[in-house]
Amino acid sequence: MIRPLPSLFVLRSFSNILLANPGRRSLSSAAMRLVQFHRHGDKGGIRVGVEQGEGLGVVDLKAFDPSMPSTMKELLEMGDKGLECAQRALSSGQCVVERSDITLLSPVLAPEKVVCVGMNYRDHCLEQNAPIPTEPIIFSKFPSAITGPYDDITLPSESQEVDWEVELAFVIGQRGKHIREEDALSYVAGFTVANDVSARDWQMKRNGKQWLLGKTFDSFCPLGPALVTTDAVKDPHNLAIRCLVNGETVQSSNTDQMIFKTEKLVAWVSKFVTLTPGDVFLTGTPPGVGVFRKPPVFLKKGDVVECQIDQVGSILNKVV
Repeated sequence: MIRPLPSLFVLRSFSNILLANPGRRSLSSAAMRLVQFHRHGDKGGIRVGVEQGEGLGVVDLKAFDPSMPSTMKELLEMGDKGLECAQRALSSGQCVVERSDITLLSPVLAPEKVVCVGMNYRDHCLEQNAPIPTEPIIFSKFPSAITGPYDDITLPSESQEVDWEVELAFVIGQRGKHIREEDALSYVAGFTVANDVSARDWQMKRNGKQWLLGKTFDSFCPLGPALVTTDAVKDPHNLAIRCLVNGETVQSSNTDQMIFKTEKLVAWVSKFVTLTPGDVFLTGTPPGVGVFRKPPVFLKKGDVVECQIDQVGSILNKVV
């Protein structure tokens, strides 16, 4: 079983990462891992913070500056002002809460859109003997499907064929329409890990073979653990990506297999709809999903699904 080294997640030198991306325009000028959390005993109180490193303490932004908002979406809507405050808070080393005292939530809650991309890995297309798409295949999940990085995945009684899909996700940081490909990364706030949990019976056999219902049961979109700003990811299209079920690696590939990369997806979707801060994009999954195994394998109660992407993090969800 291959696991990313912890050092991949510890941002020891922001300057080195920035120098690796001298031409990149983004909302943020420093590498950060932004999170949403609540303190134990205060489940109704959502807070935004900055991780000091993967698995380390979290700087509470509102405690550092009471004028800061309490949700990631509101922080992104502030643009550079909000992210600059987050940088100052992280540099200060003040207002740190211990990980043992908090629960991490999805880095974005209640986005306006959850945009998904089908058949976007070359090796996934080969797995099912499908042609390589010539334009992005876009579908969606309802935002109510989003759940946290360590929350349970609930098996619906309506489906007997629930499957896993590890995916690199990104989050929009500023409003835009008809965005040019060469400008697209400046509209991306950062990256996170997603599991596009899918009820294959509803996706492939029911509902007129429209994908929406099979993709959007409650808890079918675990996200997290952090929103990793674009400057913290050297190359989002060259990252090892894995899914493990009960400790066994079932998906293992690289984001270099993506057919339509981040810039293309932003430009393409913004032809049709206005993108707004907090919008979430799921960029597709590599091979190894359960439905194409021989015989097919589906999730059952008690299974534990872990999705990992180098430089971004990992999420772990129990099936109940």
